[in-house]
Amino acid sequence: MQNVIQNFKKLCEIPHCSYETEQMKDFLNAYAKEKEFEVNIDLAGNIHCIKGNPKICLQSHYDMVCMGSAPKIEVYEENGYLKAKNSSLGADNGIGIAIMLEAMQKFQNLECLFTNNEEVGLMGVNDLEHKLCSKMLLNLDHENENEIIIGCAGGVDIDAFLEYNTKEYFGKVYELNAINFKGGHSGIDIIDNPKSSIKEMARFIKENKGKIINFEGGERINSIPKYAKALVFFDDNIKSSKYIDCKFIGEKKEKICLESDILLDALNSFSQGVHSFNKKLDIVQTSINLGILKMSEKEIKINLFARSNLLEDLKQIEFETLTLFKAFNFKTHSFNFYPPWEGKENELSSDLLEIFKKENKNIKISAIHAGLECGIIEKKQELLCCSIGPNIYNPHSTDERCEIASIEKISKIVFELLKKYQ
Repeated sequence: MQNVIQNFKKLCEIPHCSYETEQMKDFLNAYAKEKEFEVNIDLAGNIHCIKGNPKICLQSHYDMVCMGSAPKIEVYEENGYLKAKNSSLGADNGIGIAIMLEAMQKFQNLECLFTNNEEVGLMGVNDLEHKLCSKMLLNLDHENENEIIIGCAGGVDIDAFLEYNTKEYFGKVYELNAINFKGGHSGIDIIDNPKSSIKEMARFIKENKGKIINFEGGERINSIPKYAKALVFFDDNIKSSKYIDCKFIGEKKEKICLESDILLDALNSFSQGVHSFNKKLDIVQTSINLGILKMSEKEIKINLFARSNLLEDLKQIEFETLTLFKAFNFKTHSFNFYPPWEGKENELSSDLLEIFKKENKNIKISAIHAGLECGIIEKKQELLCCSIGPNIYNPHSTDERCEIASIEKISKIVFELLKKYQ
């Protein structure tokens, strides 16, 4: 297991934020060739590696959500967890990659698929050109050691644009900063309905009758917003709250957004978070995340991401969100639509269940309210797919941590499965 941990720490030294994955691609390409794998890379940057006569393919994505100081990642161990100092850790999906690198060292009959830019809308896998030789695929992008996943949510990106005008105004200017927000993964952590920094900022400005000079917030479309900041005119003296820190920076002349009220009304009318829950699967069924808000010189842009484990519900929340923002005079469009993966128990899940039970009696077969690439790959060619992974908490945030004992457990299970298929 120490080899897997060391592999992961090596990966953390290589920048691999989404859209900036060239160095990681080069490293994985060189590593696979060094281990005598045949390697092919498609135009989307997906890396296909094969050696011998494999019956199963391991798959992980090699980009990460960079938060805080990332891509500079300072890894440390504390109380049985891997953590990163002032940045996201990248255990999603770096641990999966690290396990695959050790598997490439250990096994002669193996197929591996490293996919690119998963965290920004499963872009790499959507443009996958490779055809796999194996009939089974094990995705290593799950974040709970107690589950074998055979289904996942579908998703759709939604953009909303509002052109705005400005007017010079003299008054009391305040700098606002969001504080005490947890952030987190918009599929995994949204079940707790954590507060959105963008929503709370919009509420604070509206309740205090502010006029916006500038307002921006969020980090990634699939991260629950942790950060937000704004410059705002207030007629009255304003005090900080639990979630909004206020700093008076003087009376001065600035250009205000004349569409402030339209923007604030739209943001405060939007329903962030969980929309429905699936009691049978014990998971969130449908949700939406307002991930990013940006103001350029003349335009406000909002990026949202909706998920659902039911196709009809996904279409419904897409329609409702487009309709809402259109009602506030936004221009809207949706894209990157992909349907849910409604998998079934199969030979691979049965073999995994048998192996898991030796290590973990709490194991269950389930689905997840997040996007998994195996759901898309399965639709491109006929495969038996499952997803597993170690315990990762607060992914896509600076609080991300991964349980070391769980890494050992999942690595052992993967290697035992591979031995069975040699």
